[in-house]
Amino acid sequence: MDIELGIQNVTRPVNFSTDASADEVSQIIEQAVANGLTINLTDDKGRRIVVPAGALGYALIGSETKHAVGFGAL
Repeated sequence: MDIELGIQNVTRPVNFSTDASADEVSQIIEQAVANGLTINLTDDKGRRIVVPAGALGYALIGSETKHAVGFGAL
């Protein structure tokens, strides 16, 4: 599951993959935002991502965006 978190006043988004389901990630984010807590997620490499809920600008959950790069003659 690919996740992208946009953080206020930060130029680049935080991108990572997790083994958690979209519902689990959404619930964690919703509870943190509703209660003014930190968003605590773990990526698929075991690293922890901790973001203050008040700093969250947006979250893209479950995007399976594939970037195509083409090399060929015009």
